[in-house]
Amino acid sequence: MTPENEIITPKESLLRLRELIEAEQTTELLAFIESELYAADIAELAYDLQLEEVKFIMDAVEPNLAVDILKDMDTGVREKLLGLYDSEIIAHRYVDLMDSDDAVDLLNQLSLEVRDQVISMMTDQVSSRNIVSLLHYKEDVAGGLMAKEYIKVNINWTVSQCTDEIRLQAETVEKVYTTYVVDDLERLVGIVSLKSIILANARTKVEKIYTEDAISVNTHTPAEEVAQMMRKYDLIVLPVVDALGRLIGRITIDDVVDFMKEEADKDYQLLSGLAEDVEITDRVWILSRARLPWLLIGLLGGIASSRVIGLYEGELSAFPQMAFFMPLVAAMGGNAGVQSSAIVVQGLANNTLGSNNILPKLGKEFTVALLNGLICSVLILFYNLIVTQSEGLAYTVSIALLAAIVFASLLGMIVPLLLDKVKIDPALATGPFITTTNDLLGLGLYFGIGAMLLG
Repeated sequence: MTPENEIITPKESLLRLRELIEAEQTTELLAFIESELYAADIAELAYDLQLEEVKFIMDAVEPNLAVDILKDMDTGVREKLLGLYDSEIIAHRYVDLMDSDDAVDLLNQLSLEVRDQVISMMTDQVSSRNIVSLLHYKEDVAGGLMAKEYIKVNINWTVSQCTDEIRLQAETVEKVYTTYVVDDLERLVGIVSLKSIILANARTKVEKIYTEDAISVNTHTPAEEVAQMMRKYDLIVLPVVDALGRLIGRITIDDVVDFMKEEADKDYQLLSGLAEDVEITDRVWILSRARLPWLLIGLLGGIASSRVIGLYEGELSAFPQMAFFMPLVAAMGGNAGVQSSAIVVQGLANNTLGSNNILPKLGKEFTVALLNGLICSVLILFYNLIVTQSEGLAYTVSIALLAAIVFASLLGMIVPLLLDKVKIDPALATGPFITTTNDLLGLGLYFGIGAMLLG
């Protein structure tokens, strides 16, 4: 893309692509892509193109660009696109040109039968063995994020040997971030910078210029812990070792960013009341299936709330003004509970809510809930004393609001911790579950206090 070219909008790019595809002007299409679009741009536009139009582009561009587009493409679009190709084309045009970690991500979107066929048709046997070894790891551990392509040197080599070996290994590594140092048993002992290699004498041994303190992770280290380590230590690449300390792979920052985005999307869907990962392009039944479970739970919560109201029908008959403040108490309790659960979930996610300092932090959250509850209850008390004719109702609403905010906040703190304890995603606590429960709790407190104060 040349700097002097005018920047065109995504909408204009989409229209231009469609014009060229419809006219089957392959040469003009390639020229337009080369001058105006990057791989990430095409991958983004693929979401709005027809599947056959996407295939036309992928077949027209050169293989390395096609691979880059495929890596950045939306998973739903990519899965449908792969369904248009046979196993041989997937193997030779895409998988053979990918790093092992990207290849595994692609293969995991295929059926087991097609995946085995693709692997068997790969031309690079070393790459196919690396891919097979990575398929054994779960996606949420370091082994599932790592790539098998990296550069290593032996601690006993000279700088001259290192230079020759780095040139040889770099042919299979797309981006050279760092050079790892291993011993004769392939155990990771440190790293050596390219600057140190360039400045050192050709006969100097690696053991004289390498750095020992190499941060690494095990293959079964949780992916969330990997992300926290890379953020904490400001790393762009992290080596992976096996149980014996042998270097077997590396994790790059782009893979961690992708994982964090997927986790954020999943948490957002959970707190929105979606039971599974869905896209707007999915079929109606799949979208309905993802939303229906929490809607049914909300329905049951509404039925339970109506039963609570029915239990206090007498109080409502005697003091019909109580009905005016039912939505207020329920909503304020629900909001307070969601706020507290969001803070706790965030603390669990970024590991700032450790077991050694959990009580002081929970105590602080309780104090905040109490303070906010007092402020809101005093404000509603003054409002009711001015507007309503009943002091009893004013005090009932005020005390019930304070109790609802405090108890809902406590529930919002405890539920995520319990879910995390039993290995369930604590983000579930910030969704409809906590709001429905707090609505029930708020109404129960409201009518219970009203029964005591109003008789």
